[in-house]
Amino acid sequence: MAGSEAKTGDLLAPLRSEPSSAAIVSDLDGTLAPIVARPEDAQVPLRPRELLAELADRFALVACVSGRRAADARSLVGLDELTYVGNHGFERLDPGEVEPTLLPELVDAEAKVERFASKHLDPAEVDAAGLRIEDKGPIRALHWRGAVAEAEAEASAREIAAAAEAEGLEARWGRKVLELRPPVDVDKGTALAALLRPARLTAALYAGDDRTDLDGFRALSAMREAGTLSATVSVGIAADESPAEIAAEADVVVADPPAFWAILGELAD
Repeated sequence: MAGSEAKTGDLLAPLRSEPSSAAIVSDLDGTLAPIVARPEDAQVPLRPRELLAELADRFALVACVSGRRAADARSLVGLDELTYVGNHGFERLDPGEVEPTLLPELVDAEAKVERFASKHLDPAEVDAAGLRIEDKGPIRALHWRGAVAEAEAEASAREIAAAAEAEGLEARWGRKVLELRPPVDVDKGTALAALLRPARLTAALYAGDDRTDLDGFRALSAMREAGTLSATVSVGIAADESPAEIAAEADVVVADPPAFWAILGELAD
């Protein structure tokens, strides 16, 4: 344990020594907020909220990259001074802005998702299959956490995913959720690069717990290897449902959100 703590401290040192040129970016659900049965019941506890507010005063950039809509992420975190990237990079809400900016290439692509939903996602049928629909604008999410028969619900989601891919949409899988997305090359990795590159930063941390966060880890690694960033830290929250790649690819692995909040505390000290 002592060796692990020493390694974490060494990795965090470049961020702590020069906060004015460093960024702290985090996923939301499963990272800042514990996973709950229904996404609408999620909460960011007071401790991580206080730490993020402290960090936002000192670091060049503190941001949240979430699968939720950007405005929903801001409402959940409760801090206007952070930058919020929503829908895995499809939209961005900067401090002081009222409405998020949507990627221009999504204007036509969003209609494609809407047509598929109208054709294939009958609310009664989806509900009978044990799935819950979440309308996120350019994305439709299907959740089965807490379903009476989760395995059967997931099987129904896989049938829907196959139909969506046959019609040119992208199917992305997470922790008991399927997202049907427009065929646009955007993910948490591209979103992270778009946040960091214009800011001329030297160090950055990204934390996440799910398959979509691997894109963020890989973007950080690519920026370090290219010399865009001199120091990077990927923090993986390796919960029971997290994919094995989270622990395999992260620089620092913790067991749950409170352990990540402790890392935020180290950065705030």
